Amino acid sequence: MQTPTYAPVNLAAELRLPTNWLDYTILGIYFVVVLGIGFAARRSVKTSLDFFLSGRSLPAWVTGLAFISANLAATEILGMAANSAQYGAYTVHWYWIGAIPAMVFLGLVMMPFYYGSKVRSVPEMLLLRFDKWAHLLSSVLFAFAAILIAGVNLYALAIVVEALLGWPQWVAIVVAGAFVLAYITLGGLSSAIYNEVLQFFVILAALIPIVVLGLKKVGGWDGLTDSLTKTHGANFTTAWGGTGIGSVNPLGANWLTIVLGLGFVLSFGYWTTNFAEVQRALSAKNLSAAQRTPLIAAFPKIFIVFLVMIPGLVAAVLVPKIGTADSGLQYNDAIPYLMEQLLPNGVLGIAVTGLLAAFMAGMAANVSSFNTVFTNDIWGRYVVKGREDAYYVRFGRLITVIGVTASVGTAFLASSFSNIMSYLQTLFSFFNVPMFVVFIVGMFWKRASAKSGFWGLLAGTVTAMVNYFWIYKQGIIDIPSDQGANFVSAIAGFVAGAVVMVVVSLFTAPKPAEELQGLVYGTRSPGMDEPPAVGDDAWYRKPALLGWGAVILAAACYIPFSI
Repeated sequence: MQTPTYAPVNLAAELRLPTNWLDYTILGIYFVVVLGIGFAARRSVKTSLDFFLSGRSLPAWVTGLAFISANLAATEILGMAANSAQYGAYTVHWYWIGAIPAMVFLGLVMMPFYYGSKVRSVPEMLLLRFDKWAHLLSSVLFAFAAILIAGVNLYALAIVVEALLGWPQWVAIVVAGAFVLAYITLGGLSSAIYNEVLQFFVILAALIPIVVLGLKKVGGWDGLTDSLTKTHGANFTTAWGGTGIGSVNPLGANWLTIVLGLGFVLSFGYWTTNFAEVQRALSAKNLSAAQRTPLIAAFPKIFIVFLVMIPGLVAAVLVPKIGTADSGLQYNDAIPYLMEQLLPNGVLGIAVTGLLAAFMAGMAANVSSFNTVFTNDIWGRYVVKGREDAYYVRFGRLITVIGVTASVGTAFLASSFSNIMSYLQTLFSFFNVPMFVVFIVGMFWKRASAKSGFWGLLAGTVTAMVNYFWIYKQGIIDIPSDQGANFVSAIAGFVAGAVVMVVVSLFTAPKPAEELQGLVYGTRSPGMDEPPAVGDDAWYRKPALLGWGAVILAAACYIPFSI
């Protein structure tokens, strides 16, 4: 998940990088390849299914890498490093408990319902399970949130490029938006996904040299932990130290709110209902591949935390007063500072390209999911119905232009927030968590009525907003930090949505049992019974084995950070 930090996002002006012709050549080659993929993918777009879901034809390894790349936006890279510089090893929670269990749940439990029902989007699932009002509300909320989040990625890119390369913010916003617009408009989701696969490897190529050279600079892992223990205390390099109930820690959260607020409500709300992620799995060639998509992504997700956490820890050693007025550097400066200090030209160009790739991957994921939901779930369902398929492909390209243009506007809106990372978490508590509770109640309780979906979604969203803007911001209840407030908002929204759904269901009629086939746990749709493809019975392709393997591996990773 995107991570919150409490430092302002503006980067220090003195972090201007000593880039030369070699670095700009690497950057130029990357942009040429990105557009080339867009033109190549255009040839495969013949129907609206091709444009919005890649014709449901992609192999699991492609959709799996695209799934993790869509999440690995540069807002997360900078934010996780900043989180580590400020809070140390607490960062691992956003990966091992705040991502892996939810990704496994999506693959093993929810994807059979998503893929088997042949829906084209997450909101469409609510149309089948509940009614048009739940569907319309969820579609509008998701489209709005997608544009806001795409704008955050654009703004974060702009301030990084301005600080590192000297480009004006508006130039960076327009250039990056234009490239994302070009390759999505040309090739639809296939173009976005294949670019995300490329971007995944470019991001790794950017982060690995920073980690290796950073560790060398501070005397390896032992030198790093020894230095941090002396300057920040023993808990700084542990996962659970200081999180006992009643204990005070900078994160402003104890183990219970971490487990419930992050590990369950926010995590499951994000990973299981965020169409920007689920769309990648829906584009897989069969049910087995769709299930394996988040499970394949879970394995690199387990280890990516080291690539973003270690730079933050190294920065905390090299700049002991980072985040204070004495150093002149904010926590968000951690990775740019190490890029400037450690990387030679050429490698520097790869690192800059990796950051740009990460921003573009995050933005593309939200824009491609936005155009699918707006075209199919809003325009095609309620405004212009029953037109020929080619019309919706043309409209999808048009709304992509509008979506990118709107993202440019929300990029400047994001600039009014001093902390875009906690801003993102706030958005997730408002929009993803209420949708998650509606899904969970509807999926596991047959008695949930058609009308309960709309009222549960509305109640959850309103409650989360009331908690954040009134109870927290107005000081009605003292919550130590923005992050703690987001955890509480998520829990409050989840509980309110569930309670309202139960109450409404008790006073309204349930849907007929025959309409719930393949939509409620314990029932099956015809799509769930499709025979496995040749080779899908191999042990390494079994979803259950992959899922439990990821959970066990993530749990094992906690051991060295807990002793």
